[in-house]
Amino acid sequence: MRRNISEQAQNLLKLATLNVQTKTKLVTFTSGKGGVGKSTLSANIAYLIAEKGLKVCVLDADVGLANLQVLLNVRPQFTIFDYIEGRCEIDELLTPTAYENLVLVAGKSGYQYATSASSFVFSRVIHDVLSLDKFDLLIVDTGAGLSEYVQEFLEISQNIFAITTTDPSALTDVYALIKMLSEVGKKDVMIAFNHTKLFSTGATITKSLSNLAQKNNIKNEFMIKYLGNISTSQNLSSTAKMRKMYTKEFWSETSAQELRAIADEILKNLK
Repeated sequence: MRRNISEQAQNLLKLATLNVQTKTKLVTFTSGKGGVGKSTLSANIAYLIAEKGLKVCVLDADVGLANLQVLLNVRPQFTIFDYIEGRCEIDELLTPTAYENLVLVAGKSGYQYATSASSFVFSRVIHDVLSLDKFDLLIVDTGAGLSEYVQEFLEISQNIFAITTTDPSALTDVYALIKMLSEVGKKDVMIAFNHTKLFSTGATITKSLSNLAQKNNIKNEFMIKYLGNISTSQNLSSTAKMRKMYTKEFWSETSAQELRAIADEILKNLK
């Protein structure tokens, strides 16, 4: 069961969602289950959007297993924990990448905040990056599952993009995500299926998830927006291991084209 967060944290969440005057759109990438390729896809989608000329900041909020700095091949001087603990200023937190228009706010794997800290401190980082008003898009890449701090990232975001697969356990977890989002008043979620060869497969499963939600009295107005599928590609995993960007190195492959279509759909659906 989700804990009751403090009044201070609640006020901070409201500040982050309601009172920031900024051009920056916030979208949170999440997954119910680990191992579905979320971070690799997040890095590639961020690159594809930046390639369009939009200024993109990616924040690695996978507190237990931060790896975007590896995928983007950078060595950050500071992480979000340095900022939280007062060792750097917000501008120093922004790590440039080799890709034009794309910067990283790095996380740190295995840090004590993963288990012991009040999670609202991470929402403050989101608020402060938004307040810079430097970016067109802030992508927050959460950890897997629905931990307390992941839920708070989801609550403050108007735009939520879930990456899953057709694996039964992954579908069970993404349904739990849908249920949670509905319960906290969200109206919709964008969804894409990794390791899925046919677009129609994802469309069929999305319809089944919607039907299941209605049968279980999830709010009728809640929408599951299917954005597309990503076929399995050996090159997608191998380029990640080599710290290269798959959609740059293999731009003509089917999976790269599918990712490009999903990036376009995310932009079309942003609120």
